[in-house]
Amino acid sequence: MLRAVDHASLAVSGFVEPWTGTARTRMVSCSCAGNVETVRIRALDRDGMPELDWQVRPLQASTGRRFSQGSWLSIAHARTVTALSFEMLLTRNEGTRVLLEAGAFQLAIVDGVNLVVREGESLASVGNLPQRQWLMLELSRGELRIVTLEEDKPFALASKLPSQTLDQVIIGSDADEALPTLNCRMANISLTADGRNVRWTFPTLFTDAPMMSEGLALRLHNNPTFCVRSARWDGSSLDPRLTPSHYDAVHFHDTYMAGLDWPASFAIDIPADARSGVYAIEIQTGEATERIPFFVSAAEPTSSLLFIAPTATYLAYADEYLPPHLYEWIGTDRGHEFARANNLRSLYDYHSDASGVSLASTRRPKATLRDDYSYPLCGAPHLLPVDLHFLAFAARNGIAIDVATDHDLHENGLALLRPYRSVITGSHPEYLSVFMEDAYRRYVATGGHLSYLGGNGFAAAVAFKDDLMELRRGPTQAGRTWDGPLAEMPLALTNEPGGYLRDRGRGEFTLTGVGIALMGFSKALPFTRTAASHEPAFAWLFGGVVGDTFGHTGMVLGGAAGYEVDSTNPALGTPENIVVLATAQGFPDDYVDDPGRWYEGGTAERGARQIAEMTFLSHPSGGSVFSASSVSFLGALPGPDEQNDVGRMTLNLLRHFSS
Repeated sequence: MLRAVDHASLAVSGFVEPWTGTARTRMVSCSCAGNVETVRIRALDRDGMPELDWQVRPLQASTGRRFSQGSWLSIAHARTVTALSFEMLLTRNEGTRVLLEAGAFQLAIVDGVNLVVREGESLASVGNLPQRQWLMLELSRGELRIVTLEEDKPFALASKLPSQTLDQVIIGSDADEALPTLNCRMANISLTADGRNVRWTFPTLFTDAPMMSEGLALRLHNNPTFCVRSARWDGSSLDPRLTPSHYDAVHFHDTYMAGLDWPASFAIDIPADARSGVYAIEIQTGEATERIPFFVSAAEPTSSLLFIAPTATYLAYADEYLPPHLYEWIGTDRGHEFARANNLRSLYDYHSDASGVSLASTRRPKATLRDDYSYPLCGAPHLLPVDLHFLAFAARNGIAIDVATDHDLHENGLALLRPYRSVITGSHPEYLSVFMEDAYRRYVATGGHLSYLGGNGFAAAVAFKDDLMELRRGPTQAGRTWDGPLAEMPLALTNEPGGYLRDRGRGEFTLTGVGIALMGFSKALPFTRTAASHEPAFAWLFGGVVGDTFGHTGMVLGGAAGYEVDSTNPALGTPENIVVLATAQGFPDDYVDDPGRWYEGGTAERGARQIAEMTFLSHPSGGSVFSASSVSFLGALPGPDEQNDVGRMTLNLLRHFSS
């Protein structure tokens, strides 16, 4: 369905391509409510967001943008089609949705079940179809036949149709994209055209390239979900690499979007000697001004410290829909209002048929990724503004830090990390690819020092391809915001298992020693030092720290330990030599743990694990991992002309590893 951008909540929206990488020309594609009056480049990671003199070249106007939403397929050059068949499974649909269109001929689904045929101005009902049941549709020379593919669910429907042949076949949408697309699964499409028998079987690996068969191209629009169960799935395998025929279906959704093909409105010429960091193009139209962030990564090391911006987590959260019937908003944010007005979805959302959103793209607006963002569920900053707070703090105190991103790490692996004495994370590095996790693990194992300054990190696997990132969720995951079947956890971009990395012998507990213990949005707490933190071995970290309790204030929920906090768990892989330096406990009742996690000690042990534990883990190689174990920790750093114990300790950490 083609939609015009709704700018009621956000006057400017767009994306920078490439989003990350070293200094080079970047293209800005944007949509604006009115004419652009002023364009600037700002350094977001410095106090006051100073303006830079980089050249910005206007390319074309950015008003009147539209976007295509909803996935479908077309076989545009199929002429004189005398037979067509495909397998389908209908999910939830409202109103009128097109099942098949070929010129003036159309099969449509009305109110989710009623199959109707339209030929010109003629409209007739054929009968009702079952939902969530695999069916085979066969159309041949005016004869329509639909039968069940599930033996325990009998169904058959037959009808005479006016059309004898079809041309330019479209499945799941109307040609003008005036209606919402059809929510359904499809598999095994066959047709006879010009005397040729042509067949397409969907692979388990995602593709957005035309699928060629006998010289005909089947095109998939707006990235339907690959690697989902088909009519052949029988539960004998959960791995598409072993039984690809069980996963040879694709799922079409009316809210899916591919990366947008908006033309570039501006080009940013980044100087070759530009400092690595976080920047934005600031666009003013009328009385509104918005900033669209992008990242310039270090081409060569200029410091002994490297900050990895958690762009995978940024992308997972971007444009979160946050349906109010599921989540209580205690504040608001114009980015979320924009997402809702434009029916956008993040990887935390589900489609209109309740199946989960699994693909995100860098080539879309990221309206909730802003320096002034506030998360409506807690009324506090989250992700980018918290990480910018840290980078500005470090620069203000004379700490030189190179910047790269998750995307850079996925592309370059250990080679990116190896030159640095310490690698520093952001406040919430939750998602990473196996290649990224392996790079971190090998970095520490070869003597590197990982400074994990966030919470709920290194937890779940994602996969990358070009502008896309994929995440799958399943019933074993606590706190999930949509529920996918266990059989559909494998990632379509790679076919490797999705879900928690710890289920694959990797992940947070064996890498850092800690993993998420609690999540809550009401109030953060201070940390209190343990006896171990007073040992001479840690004097370098706590030098100048005034009290045993620190982190009473902060921009995220008012303290250093909150939002999501981590603790140790030997049963899940915490090494024996880990040292707990500080703890926070007694969290408000709204903080919840993982109800599915098993504790040998029962209720008593469960209660004891409801704690935030700041830790230090030494590796036999000489490497180490410091874990702040809290998403809100970096938010407790002082602002300009201020100082506090969280700031003193963080400076001690940075200076220790930069010397």
